[in-house]
Amino acid sequence: MVKQKNEEVQCPLEATMRIIGGKYKGVIIGHLINKTLRYNELQKLISHATPKMLIQQLKELEADGIIKRKLYPVVPPKTEYSLTKRGETLIPAIIELNKWGMNYLKEENIPCAYKGEII
Repeated sequence: MVKQKNEEVQCPLEATMRIIGGKYKGVIIGHLINKTLRYNELQKLISHATPKMLIQQLKELEADGIIKRKLYPVVPPKTEYSLTKRGETLIPAIIELNKWGMNYLKEENIPCAYKGEII
């Protein structure tokens, strides 16, 4: 998360990686491509993330304007997440990173549980 907007960075890639480089941030963005998902749905998709870590990553992405959170005033609470306009601009990069990862896994003969086209 970029904590201070006026903080100096060495290059644009450093700024990008500060925003999407968290442990599950790219995966979260990938799951939200063209979708709105509830917290529980994200938790099931990223089951290896602890609830604390997932919430932290979601909060950081929201603070950086990548995702938006909509809270419905119902009992039990219903929270939905989706990409913002800024977040949507990351879609081509996330798709390419996913393709790179798929090729890497194939080349190294590393098994992957996920079988979808994009994250």
